[in-house]
Amino acid sequence: MIVAGGGPTGLMLASELRLHGVRVLVLERELEQPPFVRALGLHARSVEVMDQRGLLERFLAHGRQHPLGGFFAGIVKPSPERLDTTYPYVLGIPQTVTDRLLAERVAELDAEIRRGREVVGLSQDGDGVSVELADGTRLRSRYLVGCDGGRSTVRKLLGVGFPGEPSRVETLLGEMEVGVPAETVASVVAEVRKTQRRFGLGSFGEGVYRVVVPAEGVAEDRAVRPTLDEFKRQLRAYAGTDFGVHSPRWLSRFGDATRQAERYRVGRVLLAGDAAHIHSPMGGQGLNLGIQDAFNLGWKLAAEVAGWAPDGLLDTYHSERHPVAADVLDNTRAQAELISTEPGPQAVRRLVAELMDFEDVNRYLIEKIIAIGIRYDFGEGHDLLGRRLRDVRLKRGRLYELTRAGRGLLLDQTGQLSAAGWADRVDHVVDVSEELAVPAVLLRPDGHVAWVGDDQRDLAGHLARWFGAEAG
Repeated sequence: MIVAGGGPTGLMLASELRLHGVRVLVLERELEQPPFVRALGLHARSVEVMDQRGLLERFLAHGRQHPLGGFFAGIVKPSPERLDTTYPYVLGIPQTVTDRLLAERVAELDAEIRRGREVVGLSQDGDGVSVELADGTRLRSRYLVGCDGGRSTVRKLLGVGFPGEPSRVETLLGEMEVGVPAETVASVVAEVRKTQRRFGLGSFGEGVYRVVVPAEGVAEDRAVRPTLDEFKRQLRAYAGTDFGVHSPRWLSRFGDATRQAERYRVGRVLLAGDAAHIHSPMGGQGLNLGIQDAFNLGWKLAAEVAGWAPDGLLDTYHSERHPVAADVLDNTRAQAELISTEPGPQAVRRLVAELMDFEDVNRYLIEKIIAIGIRYDFGEGHDLLGRRLRDVRLKRGRLYELTRAGRGLLLDQTGQLSAAGWADRVDHVVDVSEELAVPAVLLRPDGHVAWVGDDQRDLAGHLARWFGAEAG
């Protein structure tokens, strides 16, 4: 299996594939991981994902837990109550650390990462995909997944449409030292942010700040990095001072382009993460969306390679994840409107802020951001069907402690059911939970509920639907 792109999405996918014994080669164009800290945290669903695979302690050791209030369009409200998760917080952790931790996990699982390897060509047939690299190397794989970012070469080579809207506004982002007292920074930033939500200076300690400020316009070539003078000019324009910024560690720019790939799969080539969707950074959803794409796709690809995937399983990657990303694109569009300084959007912002005083509204909007409200369409049935199951406590431990291997799981509170014909793909655990008011649940490897009930014949049908034919 070849994964193009060694960012969080590609690394998460590689680790998921290796759990099932699939040989994986990750091709990363850059020689080193970039120093840019574009994403700053993991939302609740991504925290759950890390726990489901036994990685959470590593991330908690490097992160800080922040309350959820204020993550929808920066509208400051208390964190919602009664969220259906064990992790009702944002785990603040720089993307550079997330990249490192996931790369360490990939190395532990013996996946290969080759850096400085750029994909420039591909072709496919009924048996696999041929990949050409910039240095002339040719490789062959059964499948290829493009996790190579918003400017995805894989997507372009496939000819997959990427409709949407170009950037309307652009923002400068960088790390640099500040030459004024922290108290001065805090007071000025607080005043500016009353009207300008795309402005901020966040301290990393020892006089180093993460600086975010609106750009003067949209650059013709966003690959050209901004200069320190450009930062100073824009800081003065919005704050009346440049804070004495100096000694930049890195400088970059980002836009609010919103686009989504028309298809996530073309034959044996698939797209995930930013290669499949880009959007405004409002709500901090991008990195999380990519990790969750990989979590959905990994076991399905592994099933295809192993030969037990039922017909149509791999196509459910598109049918499940495309609508999720479309919803994220819409909520980031809405949030972007709500931070506009124009009178109309400001009036709507005030109205939304009033509505968020209703607990149900506040919870609904935050659940969109943290992705715990997602329900895949598995057809009619119990309310849990299609939803991921939170980490319920069992008599002998926790649910997520049973999901480390990335297999299916039959959690049976009756002790009367069987998954014996699928024992090579599904674990059968007889245990009880005071938090689970159903006889039994069948979980896919990504933790989503595939079946609820107590009827063995019905269970067998759903085992076959998701895990293929019963072993002979």
